[in-house]
Amino acid sequence: MRFLHTSDWHLGMSFRGGISYAEDQKYVIEKICRTAVEEKADGILIAGDVFDKSIASAEALHIYDEVMTYICGNLDIPVFVIAGNHDGAERISQCNELLKKSGLFIAGSLSYEPQTVSMGDVDIYLLPWISTDKVKAVYPDKADTVNSMEDAYRVVLDKYRGSFTKDHKNILVAHAFIVNAETSVSDRAAEVGKATMVGSHVFDGFDYVALGHLHGPQQIGSKIRYSGSPMAYSFGKEEKQEKSVTIVDTDTWEQKLIPIPQLHRRTTLTGTFRELMEADFDDEIKDGYVRLEVTDSYVGMDSVAAFREQYKNLLEVSGKGFDRDDARITMTIEELENADTDPETVFAQYCRDIMDVVPDGHLTELFKDALGEYEKTVIS
Repeated sequence: MRFLHTSDWHLGMSFRGGISYAEDQKYVIEKICRTAVEEKADGILIAGDVFDKSIASAEALHIYDEVMTYICGNLDIPVFVIAGNHDGAERISQCNELLKKSGLFIAGSLSYEPQTVSMGDVDIYLLPWISTDKVKAVYPDKADTVNSMEDAYRVVLDKYRGSFTKDHKNILVAHAFIVNAETSVSDRAAEVGKATMVGSHVFDGFDYVALGHLHGPQQIGSKIRYSGSPMAYSFGKEEKQEKSVTIVDTDTWEQKLIPIPQLHRRTTLTGTFRELMEADFDDEIKDGYVRLEVTDSYVGMDSVAAFREQYKNLLEVSGKGFDRDDARITMTIEELENADTDPETVFAQYCRDIMDVVPDGHLTELFKDALGEYEKTVIS
């Protein structure tokens, strides 16, 4: 059998509350569906974070409904979904038993017995995002042994391994953070939650482990793989990643990576104001999502207006600080556009970039007092 492994769609995500990624997401999901057909996939494994928020937006739910109806109904390909840390565990698994009849298998929350789907001699174990508290509650007889996330995985997966059927092949779909795996800027939850890291050995015994959680596609040993997000959600490392899905063949356990093209390429461009305005980049770059690093000047709204003549999907600009040549201030276009009506946001960004601190209440109050005095002077 052949399975397509993907994860971390993050339906409903937007760029810092600004530009919607809905069209990009529909574009890459259409490519995933086409790949499933071309590669004759017997099933699609989605390893968590289907949604970006536990209470998904109406737009995100609409995309999800359309896609799952198309895959399970029109393409007649079963889909196996687990909840990630961004998904609402109870919400995503609503009507689970009913949906199974349509070929949509969802594990939203951890249960005592393994949530398993058998396809011939292949057993697919669906393990949603877990916490130590959740494992203690579900396995109270093992609660005293759960002192870390690694302990939690050991308890759960020992239970799963104990249910293996002789001569069957075993696939695990999970959402986890493995020690030494590489993160990207958009792996914000993973970076904050490093206490949730586990060693790869906790997954021993499975023939293939389809992981989600980290957005960079990567291999952990021979049997464990992060498919990565099908879309680039940040600048930096993700600009250089080739987004893909993984086709795994259960006869040979061969893994085949299928690149997923992007509707908008992400690019960071560096240069002086003049160089960036006069540069003749190809349309893929100019029409893509752009981050500009301006090396010779502070960037205000006049500069942004000029840049937008060249880069219509400009998302972020980094320019020189007001009073230090070596300091840089980085802001999204939305933040720059709201600078006049929301100066506290600009001040907070300045503190982070220049002073390397998050302003506390006292510092913010001092800024507001100074701003008030300035406004009085200007008005008078």
